Amino acid sequence: MKKGSTLFLKAAVIIIGIPVLALCVFLLPQLASTAFEHAKEGAQLAYIVFGLLFIMYVSAIPFYFALYQAFRLLTYIDKNQAFSDLSVIALKKIKNCAITISSLYVAALPLLFPIAQWDDAPGLVLIGMVIVGASLVIAVFAAVLQRLLKEAIDIKSENDLTV
Repeated sequence: MKKGSTLFLKAAVIIIGIPVLALCVFLLPQLASTAFEHAKEGAQLAYIVFGLLFIMYVSAIPFYFALYQAFRLLTYIDKNQAFSDLSVIALKKIKNCAITISSLYVAALPLLFPIAQWDDAPGLVLIGMVIVGASLVIAVFAAVLQRLLKEAIDIKSENDLTV
């Protein structure tokens, strides 16, 4: 397979990471400073915002790790190692990262309810549920691909032994 055949997908992986990095560098610190100012005034809601910001920052770690694993998976495809145990391991790590992100945002959902009630924005809870759902879809998709790839590797090794 040509090395440039997955170039578009590698660029997409990088482009997916840029908005999250911008969010972590620019928007979340601004929200934290606003929450800190309100915490000085005694607003209880500010502490809930701190909890949400913490969960968002922590979820960035498995997100970027999963993007790195996706980039490695595309590199394996470029090197004709798509049907190898390395690819299965990368898919397993992507699945675990997606489950971790989903779990973190499930834990964050109870923190979103008071903010949604205060701001009268029920769409905020919906956004949290979309993140959980998207992470679960990615986890299931990675698990299915992992299983299929493992079965393909097993069939390939059986065929290699019979010839």
